Amino acid sequence: MQLLVLGPGCARCQKLYETTEQAAKELGLPYELNKVTDLKQIMALRIMMTPALVVNGTVKVAGRVPSVEEIKKLLV
Repeated sequence: MQLLVLGPGCARCQKLYETTEQAAKELGLPYELNKVTDLKQIMALRIMMTPALVVNGTVKVAGRVPSVEEIKKLLV
């Protein structure tokens, strides 16, 4: 599973990265988690609000930090 956290590196972006990692680990899923901080890459994915979570190429969340439980639901 390919997971991307998009954002400039702010505290909310870091929190989304941490909660996404926790959710994937708790589910026992094989995953690759990466941060994307480059504005051109973020705009190419048509993200207007950060942080954002992209799962296997599909934007699942933008502009907020969901709970671990909510992220788990997005991953299964």
